[in-house]
Amino acid sequence: MLLSRADIGPDKPDEEDQTPLMLAARNGHEGVVKMLLGRDDVNPNKPDECGGTPLWWAVRKGHETVVKILLSRANIDPDKPDAGGRTPLMLAAFDGQEEVVEMLLGRDDVNPNKSTRDGDTPLILAAWEGHEAVVKMLLGRADIDSDKPGDGGLAPLCWAAQSGREGVVKILLARGDISPDRPDNDGRTPLWWAARNGREGVVKMLLGRHDVDPNKPSLYGETPLWSATFNGHEEVIALLRPLLSAAHNTA
Repeated sequence: MLLSRADIGPDKPDEEDQTPLMLAARNGHEGVVKMLLGRDDVNPNKPDECGGTPLWWAVRKGHETVVKILLSRANIDPDKPDAGGRTPLMLAAFDGQEEVVEMLLGRDDVNPNKSTRDGDTPLILAAWEGHEAVVKMLLGRADIDSDKPGDGGLAPLCWAAQSGREGVVKILLARGDISPDRPDNDGRTPLWWAARNGREGVVKMLLGRHDVDPNKPSLYGETPLWSATFNGHEEVIALLRPLLSAAHNTA
């Protein structure tokens, strides 16, 4: 009834710059979204004061059907970030929304390597949260940078190692374009981070690699064994201590 009136602005925002379409998308009201998208005077990419678009909010709230409806519009921008640089793909990757990730990755106008202000990529976010299916989907894109570092120079493998995501670590180590011993900006490797946090399973996986130096120190001289000892991870210490002895004997 309101839309039938000539004196109604269908795209007029509130004091937080949220439009009717945005509110409908945010709350999963599919029918209302379709009605508003049928108007030529409704901008489907109009952001609110924090930079979130109707699509951004639909993904944030997990409304898959609304996401599909919005993506069907020819003039939709599926990769528009909010004020913090977070794109719809990043939100879906972080939350493990496999169907939404698949929809977004099926578009040529979505950049899977885009970073937030803090340097987080969709792959880093999915790796950190341990969403194996999403990690596989992202790695399936031909243009993915699987070793792109984020905040502090930590690559996806570092993030997965420190959070103990063994399935993700296994997936990443199976790739030929991943450097399993790549340090962050402080010289801390995936093994160092796994040792620091007591991730025994990840430590075992990394120690099984010939291209991982178990005694590699950080820029401050902290080795994986030092890190595990400092944090009291006895199981990890038992794995690393013999390797330190072997290194001394070789020297």
